[in-house]
Formats: sequence, structure tokens, C-alpha cells
Amino acid sequence: MKGYMYILLCSNGQYYTGSTNDLEIRLAEHQNGLGANFTRKHRPVELVYYEEFQRIDDAFYREKQVQGWGRKKKEALINGVTNKLHDLAECTNETHFRNAMNSFE
Repeated sequence: MKGYMYILLCSNGQYYTGSTNDLEIRLAEHQNGLGANFTRKHRPVELVYYEEFQRIDDAFYREKQVQGWGRKKKEALINGVTNKLHDLAECTNETHFRNAMNSFE
């Protein structure tokens, strides 16, 4: 069974990532307040990106992967700037950065 991973832009400016086996029906559910609690509270929603998979479990796996990404990385995917995904995945918090710099000394 085919599957889709999708990203919606919600009315509050946040992204919602989901997966489904019928994209058209699922989008209608989100728009009509029958989707997830998050999208129900932040309608209307706009489909900004989707990927199609041969199997629904692959779409679900991809959904979980993308859900863990930050906003900039999701926007790079949405905008087709896939060459920046690796750089945007790099951790830049102070502890990680300090430890990485110490390894070069």
C-alpha cells in the first residue's frame, strides 16, 4: 500500500509533519478539524511538501525522521535545498561546539 509523508504549514506559522495512505482525504480531514489535535487548533493548513513511498511503513519512518528536524532543516527540504540538509543537522549548542573545538587543539 502506498504511503505519503507530508508537511503542512499551519495558521500559526508552525509546521506539522504527518504520514498517511491517502493524502487527499487526510488533507481534507485536517482542513475540516478531523485531523490531529494540533492542526485542529491551527487551521487553516496548507500542504507545503510531500513525498510518496511504495509502502506506508516507509512513509511513517520518514515522518518520524523529519519530525525530529528543526525548522531551518524542514524549510530546506520544502524549498528543495537538499545540499544544505547535512549542514543544518549539525549540532551548534554551546556544549557540543566547545567539545568539538577542544578536539582540534
